[in-house]
Amino acid sequence: MILVTGGTGLVGAHLLFELTRKYDTIRATKRHSSDLQAVRKVFAYYTTAAEADLLFEKIEWITADINDIPALTEAFKEISIVYHCAALISFDPSDEKKLRRINIEGTANIVNFCIANNIKKLCYVSSVAALGSIPKQDMTDEKLNWNPEENHNDYAISKYGAEIEVWRGSQEGLEVVIVNPGIILGPGFWNNGSGEIFSRIDKGLKYHFPKVSGFVGVQDVVKAMITLTESEISNEKFILVSENLSFETVLKNVARYIHKPEPHKRLKKWMIATGWIFQKIGSWFGRKQEITRESINGLYENNFYDNSKIKQAIDLKFTPINKVLKETAEIYLQEKTKE
Repeated sequence: MILVTGGTGLVGAHLLFELTRKYDTIRATKRHSSDLQAVRKVFAYYTTAAEADLLFEKIEWITADINDIPALTEAFKEISIVYHCAALISFDPSDEKKLRRINIEGTANIVNFCIANNIKKLCYVSSVAALGSIPKQDMTDEKLNWNPEENHNDYAISKYGAEIEVWRGSQEGLEVVIVNPGIILGPGFWNNGSGEIFSRIDKGLKYHFPKVSGFVGVQDVVKAMITLTESEISNEKFILVSENLSFETVLKNVARYIHKPEPHKRLKKWMIATGWIFQKIGSWFGRKQEITRESINGLYENNFYDNSKIKQAIDLKFTPINKVLKETAEIYLQEKTKE
């Protein structure tokens, strides 16, 4: 049986949809506060309501925090493949201990259970944040070595630390693959993460900013995860980025697709420093964001990512981001009319 941790997030929900189309039973972890209806809603984006219900019923849900050893013991019974999606995303310095506990210690627990239960393969969802950064316009690829002397935010450090735990598992005989997605775009979860881009623009967001980063559609992320996990490829990591684009481009395209005015004012550093607009955009990168030198600079540093390795490994054809945005906008507007 397959186990998916973090099954109620954007990646987890889309992954479960694809897996339930292929397999009879999937086990997934959730927290006590998780909204299962949000997952069911994602299923209904791609099929009829009746089929969505049938697919959803294939999921065996287990309430299990990834730091809850007794709960994980139950979750891992009769499991052969693990997709580890559960993580905390936060850029608030006050969450440093929580990030380490969930992302590093939690991943260590998953790895330990994989080893103890002779799991065939572990697929870990990391982030491009764990790759570090290259100055100017050079391309970041999987060979980039983490530089501990750089000013990394706590989230990036926690994801890198989690990768170290996964590599430890590989040294102990566990087959692993790691994916490093850029900013993941897709339908659902409009009030947090990248989904909030749509709701913020719908409410009249006026500001854009020039930062360039890597973007990828959630369906491409899920396709890559399943293909890699079911292949003979192991002990490798892969950047998952469709295109390197400026936030200005992405925000203006979203506005066009949901028929709202384009953000026309450029965000200046003094606006961020005073804090009056910072919280509006902070949640796109995580749940909480405080004003720090690293967080301000991060909004103006460009990052370019090389996706050639994954395309060569599994012949993945990435969906253009404009297409992802347009299709996501259509679902957003359909959902809005039902409210």
